[in-house]
Amino acid sequence: MVRIVRSFWVLVAACALALPVMTKGQSSTVLVVTGSGMPEPLYLKWNDQFNKEQPNVSLRYLPEGSGAGAERVLAGTGDFGGGDAPIPEKALKSATEKILELPTVLIGIVIIYNLPGTSGELHLNGPALAGIFMGKITQWNDPALAKLNPDVKLPSTPIQVFHRTAGKGSSYILTDFLAKTSPEFQTRIGRSESPNWPVGNSAGRSQDMVDKVTATPGAIGYTELNLAERSTLRMASIRNAEGEFVRPSARTISSAALALAGKMSDDFRVSLTNAPGKDSYPISSFTWFYVPAVSKDSQRGQAIAEYLRWVYSSGERLAQEQGYPPLPGELLTKVAAKAATIH
Repeated sequence: MVRIVRSFWVLVAACALALPVMTKGQSSTVLVVTGSGMPEPLYLKWNDQFNKEQPNVSLRYLPEGSGAGAERVLAGTGDFGGGDAPIPEKALKSATEKILELPTVLIGIVIIYNLPGTSGELHLNGPALAGIFMGKITQWNDPALAKLNPDVKLPSTPIQVFHRTAGKGSSYILTDFLAKTSPEFQTRIGRSESPNWPVGNSAGRSQDMVDKVTATPGAIGYTELNLAERSTLRMASIRNAEGEFVRPSARTISSAALALAGKMSDDFRVSLTNAPGKDSYPISSFTWFYVPAVSKDSQRGQAIAEYLRWVYSSGERLAQEQGYPPLPGELLTKVAAKAATIH
């Protein structure tokens, strides 16, 4: 009941923010966006910089999760949404208005861990990770992990699993990878923003995940690359489709997108996990904006169009400066062209 009341008041606040206000005699538009918490630091920088250049348009970003971002835009609440997973096709087809899914930047989900007393970088693969998150691998010196890490002296420390709460895009990206690499995981859990994790403790926001793994010896969890790099935690290298152990970085995440660039459809609904290529980091993805093709209000539609034009030019350059892998050039051109049709 508390959660319902909180959601109601967040929705009321969002609707209030969405109302046009008058600034020095001119109409000022506040766009309200609900979406994933992973790209929030970037989106806040985008919003601040865009508002400096276009003071009559500002944005309020509500980081409630990918699931909430999709639900709100499908319900016609707020101006557009954001998330780290494609909206289910059934939901898109049943929507009362056409929704475009526009990639914004590339992201990588990294496996973070806290294993005091060990040196060297852990190597993990899909089946081992699936075993950990299904509760089948419970100690760090399990034979499956020792085989992947012959040069690391692994302790008998119990593995403390942390996962995200329901409706999170990072969970979708991780489970998409695990479902592709572990038939058992695909059968038992499958890919989902809200997987039914059989073990572990939950973390609400991305920073909560980092904080909990940092505070818990023996812990393992997952988060977005940029956030992990700002922490003191170590990140595992993950075996990709070519059998190479790849460390997450802007370069290796970009490699995954480039490997699949020729297979992307006009709706940009593509999975980048376990992409081919020796240098491809296998837990990579886009993060998307979910945008109505036609706004219910012409003034708001114009403001959205102006913002997206900025995102796919100045915004992409700012993203790269902040350490986010940019969209490949050919793809960026296509996405910008699709965004230009919104009104």
